[in-house]
Amino acid sequence: MMRSILDLFYGTYERSLSKDVKSGPVPEHIAIIMDGNRRFANKLGKKTNYGHSKGADITEQVIEWAYEIGVKELTVYAFSTENFNRSTDETIQLFELIAKKFDHMRESERTHEKKIRVRVIGDCSLLPKELQESAERIEQATKNYDKFNLNVALAYGGRQDIVQAVRKMADKVLKHQLSLEDIDETTISDYFYPAEGAAVSNVDLIIRTGGNERISNFLPWQANGNECAAYFCAPFWPEFRKIDFLRSIRTYQARLAEQKMKEKHRATHFLKKVRKTSKDRH
Repeated sequence: MMRSILDLFYGTYERSLSKDVKSGPVPEHIAIIMDGNRRFANKLGKKTNYGHSKGADITEQVIEWAYEIGVKELTVYAFSTENFNRSTDETIQLFELIAKKFDHMRESERTHEKKIRVRVIGDCSLLPKELQESAERIEQATKNYDKFNLNVALAYGGRQDIVQAVRKMADKVLKHQLSLEDIDETTISDYFYPAEGAAVSNVDLIIRTGGNERISNFLPWQANGNECAAYFCAPFWPEFRKIDFLRSIRTYQARLAEQKMKEKHRATHFLKKVRKTSKDRH
């Protein structure tokens, strides 16, 4: 009986929150640090791979939620360069799981119906051959889609991304294929991962689960340079719910409203100063 009441309350709250969120602006690009898979498994007395498997299921749901609400680009932090410090067994199982998910997405009708373009960002040379091949298959199968971009960060590190971008530009400068005068913010963005195709756009909202409030070397150029909104929440990634996702959107909307108020205040203050200066002259 209590469970039914809670489900009813949750459903009502979710619908109300969804309605409120959809009435406002939606972030074009959301980036997610999916933290807490291992702690979730440990809490239940399960093996680590159980947490990763449940987390992968949530990722599929979040893709649906993001698409449904009108988000154009989603980047998920699946495996960082620092994650290579984990045990060999865990990394092998995780890579196998990601490869299976790529193959599943490639074969799924929903991917093609919704025209979801999947790209891997990171140093793919560090990944096992089977995962590289799986990533290549899904990228090739979806390369012409443009309705929704899904970026999967694998063997990714933000500083490493900046370093490789600088090296590529330096090499082109030395070969006289790029002029120093032509290098600006847009040019630099074009040299970040992925290696080919449109660059990852600026992040409007970054989400981190698991209770930690830090960005962890994730998309530093695209997120910090854009002064994006940040939403940190306590649930481990496998526990992430749609209401958590909607709350993150509401945080983004609140930040936008705050920025508009500040801009309005500055504009009003500026006009007052102009009028005062004009009166003083007369």
